[in-house]
Amino acid sequence: MGHGPAVKLGRDDAANYKTRLGVWMFILYTLVYAGFVVINAVNPGLMQKVILGQTLAVVYGFGLIVFAFVLAIIYNQLCNAAEKRMNQ
Repeated sequence: MGHGPAVKLGRDDAANYKTRLGVWMFILYTLVYAGFVVINAVNPGLMQKVILGQTLAVVYGFGLIVFAFVLAIIYNQLCNAAEKRMNQ
């Protein structure tokens, strides 16, 4: 029981913009995550420091999750705006 695609697929003039944006956000997130890894490798005792009632490891870890979610929302909003602007 095939219903076909949910949307009409066609040329996307915003594809290059979305790709560049995604790559830059990936690089940004990778740098922030690399900071987490470097702290764990170089000075693991620092991760035991208590911040906001939790250890730095927990705060940084949850921060990474929240940061990824925020980046996803920003990416979605910017891509939707670019599609509306470029795919008229």
